[in-house]
Amino acid sequence: MARTHGGRKAVTLAAVAAAAALAVGTGTTQASAQEELIGYPGPDGLIWVQEQVGDGGFVSGGLWSRLDTFTTFACEGGGSIEVTFRLDNHPDRNPAPFTLDCPQGTPSRITVPLGTGLSGGFGAAVKASTPTTRWGAVVVQPE
Repeated sequence: MARTHGGRKAVTLAAVAAAAALAVGTGTTQASAQEELIGYPGPDGLIWVQEQVGDGGFVSGGLWSRLDTFTTFACEGGGSIEVTFRLDNHPDRNPAPFTLDCPQGTPSRITVPLGTGLSGGFGAAVKASTPTTRWGAVVVQPE
């Protein structure tokens, strides 16, 4: 009997391990199914916010007056994001606030040129319409 009992224990442990592996596999599949919002900007990138959920933003001191500056925002998950900018040394050139709709399933993107001749610090504030809206951003100065 001891042998049979030990055999049942081994079968039970094997079944539990298989169920755990299946659950982990399912979670991994679901996580990888979410599309990347915004990719790595490469060597021209000043800022990369790969993914944020809900409200947030970023600040930097890296504007160089010899290069154009572009910001790209992406979002997904329903609702929208409202983006406002602040250019420390150029308050007269702050881009107008904008709203980007964030559909379910496929990220939407927008690129906003900040222009040339900018220097110093700048920032962007993001207000999400829902606490589960996913967003990301990059700031690039292409050479």
